[in-house]
Amino acid sequence: MKNHYDFSEIEQKWQQHWKKQDSYKVQADPQKEKYYLLEMFPYPSGNLHMGHVRNYSIGDVVARYKTMKGFNVLHPMGWDAFGLPAENAAMQRGVHPAEWTWSNIDHMREQLEALGLSYDWDREVATCHPGYYRWGQWLFLKFYEKGLVYKKKAPVNWCEGCQTVLANEQVKEGLCWRCDSEVVTKELSQWFIRITDYADVLLEDLAKLEGWPERVKIMQENWIGRSEGAELDFTVEGTETKITVYTTRPDTIYGVSYMVLAPEHPLVSELIAGTSYEAPVKEFIEKVKNQNEITRTANDAEKEGMFIGAYAINPISGEKVPLWIANYVLMQYGTGAVMGVPAHDERDFEFAKKYDLPITIVVQPKDQELKLEEMTTAHHAEGVLVNSGQFNGMENSEALKAIIKYAQDKGIGRSKVNYRLRDWLVSRQRYWGNPIPFIYCEECGLVPVPETDLPVLLPENVDFQSNMGGSPLARCEDFLHTTCPKCGGKAKRETDTMDTFICSSWYFLRYTDPRNTDEPFSKEKVNYWMPVDQYIGGIEHAILHLLYARFFTKVLADLGLVNAREPFANLLTQGMVIKDGSKMSKSKGNVVDPDKIVKEYGADTARLFILFAAPPERDLEWSDQGVEGAFRFLNRVWRLIRDYGEKVAQLKGEMQVVTAEDKAMLKAVHQTMKKVTEDVERFSFNTAISSIMELVNALYLQKDKNENLLVWKHALENLVLVLSPFAPHLAEELWQEIGGQGSIHKQSWPEFQPQYIVEDEITIIVQVNGKVRDKLLVPAGLGQDQLKEQVLGSDKVQTILAGKEPVKVIVVPNKLVNIVVK
Repeated sequence: MKNHYDFSEIEQKWQQHWKKQDSYKVQADPQKEKYYLLEMFPYPSGNLHMGHVRNYSIGDVVARYKTMKGFNVLHPMGWDAFGLPAENAAMQRGVHPAEWTWSNIDHMREQLEALGLSYDWDREVATCHPGYYRWGQWLFLKFYEKGLVYKKKAPVNWCEGCQTVLANEQVKEGLCWRCDSEVVTKELSQWFIRITDYADVLLEDLAKLEGWPERVKIMQENWIGRSEGAELDFTVEGTETKITVYTTRPDTIYGVSYMVLAPEHPLVSELIAGTSYEAPVKEFIEKVKNQNEITRTANDAEKEGMFIGAYAINPISGEKVPLWIANYVLMQYGTGAVMGVPAHDERDFEFAKKYDLPITIVVQPKDQELKLEEMTTAHHAEGVLVNSGQFNGMENSEALKAIIKYAQDKGIGRSKVNYRLRDWLVSRQRYWGNPIPFIYCEECGLVPVPETDLPVLLPENVDFQSNMGGSPLARCEDFLHTTCPKCGGKAKRETDTMDTFICSSWYFLRYTDPRNTDEPFSKEKVNYWMPVDQYIGGIEHAILHLLYARFFTKVLADLGLVNAREPFANLLTQGMVIKDGSKMSKSKGNVVDPDKIVKEYGADTARLFILFAAPPERDLEWSDQGVEGAFRFLNRVWRLIRDYGEKVAQLKGEMQVVTAEDKAMLKAVHQTMKKVTEDVERFSFNTAISSIMELVNALYLQKDKNENLLVWKHALENLVLVLSPFAPHLAEELWQEIGGQGSIHKQSWPEFQPQYIVEDEITIIVQVNGKVRDKLLVPAGLGQDQLKEQVLGSDKVQTILAGKEPVKVIVVPNKLVNIVVK
């Protein structure tokens, strides 16, 4: 054994061995209890960052631990490989998105392998591979057959410069992030998935996710945004036209001082036609059209509006209120109309103050009297109704129900459950995505691509350098023109591609049967492995990805393709990696290159530091000194085995526990085994590693004291076993040095023996009249009478009592004895 810890040689040796032996290949085995461990797969941007290293190191510890505990562990990896960055790279670098993506995948796979992660690479998937996206298209058609996919016109963020649709995150202060052109709202025909059909069950089943962080469940609950309220019908003055509004606060109906329609509302053009308001209102509408949704709805955005010369009648009070249009009301949300109650809604208060609209208090709090002239903000608290006709004096919670009943009885309203959640817009006007499998026929209209014709392949001969903008697929004649599968006539393919969230909404299912060419996955295999027992990823995916994955799983269960109705039984959201007080990013110049750390210190050091530096759910502050400390610790372990490995490697026979040193060593070892097991089970990896460090310190203290080599062999074996999930290469090497047979990662996890950690003696606190007067060392396990007798018989206690007879002796077993004297 070398005198120094040559991590580079060791890590390369064992990585090659694991690959050659297919050490982490796994198959379904009904005879064993399964454990599906999954980290969120990365986008192949070209390089891993420390956030990846943290995520995957956490997962690898759990995977290795569960394997040693006897579980049949599925631990796969793949690539979320479609998306706009690859298309941008094609334009900026003059390379094809496929070439850029696959090159990045190759490099990042090498980085993952260099970290010693226990992935079953035979199950690797990439969402840009036809063997994967074929089944994404197949599932899209199944959703269509179930009535969950439809197409309609919808407003989108449109960049005139690029002639393309932009996602919200690509709009920066109203401008295109790529070309700085102004972004406007434009109506386009778009594909949607009816996720709202599953809103109730997505919300209700959150209660079943006991292994999820509470904050993630709350975030999803708020995103779904179920609210109970009422729809009320306001009639346009002088007509029979009704405007329906949804409100969660029908108790404030008497406080309505104006109504607001979305500028896009079809009723607006009808009401202004031929009036003096027509020209200025149309001008305002055109101005608003040039504002994207983000700008219009931001909390800090200026609220702009205009009176349109018409009035509506309050269905409950009968009062006439003016009709306005405003930029903050969107047609696609709710009914495209809202009632303005400025006294009790912050946005309405701000709008009313700006345009000098009336404000009427209709809910008075019980503990104070609201005065209009003193109000600087809206009042939201509970209270009693005032200025509310027949409902005056009611608690507002009581009035809410009474007003809904009144509206229903009069036929002017109804109770209504509403959701913040909107149907999922999945169209993307891009090339590098999964083609939507539909055809437009001149005779037959919209036609699904037959399953036998799947996949609809992405063409390679596409133009990325044209200044025409829009999707390159629309300019690819070979792709665009086809024949109708129904009539054989001329037809065109859909040139939109799918939102990449669709790819990541079912990838965990494909891992269970990744090479199946007949179906997305077999029922037998998917039902053996699912659900994922432990999912690990960043909190930034708490809403969209996790919600979409839950939705997909429920639909596929309804289609009879899977049994599981929830994809992830347990969820761990790890914190970010921070350096110099900020999240690591290239723009801030604080990125630490994982390759550099692995090259200078080794993968085991990188893993150990990132697991030791902070609990997984908290942000981790990067520390160069911490990395060096982890490296020094692994060197200490190396030297300890170097000094004893050859001595104990060939030893056989039953261990004899003779001396106090033997007992001390075994106590330290088995306490560590117990603590590490408990800590890994609750993902407290930092405290588990701390316990291992304490054990190493304790063993160093025994080096010159204990010559019982069988006890040393026992101690070193268990030290290396509990270290193995954290530093897998070093543990593999040291296992061989101390005579271990086979891979350490195929061994059983060590179980502590209670007899070795039972205390022989314990310290008892002695109190007199409640004050601590002494501490006594007594044999462990004494009964109350024996303990009382031993304490009272001690010379020191007798001296303290000075001949006084105890009135009472209170014994707390194994802790204290309190002697009460007069």
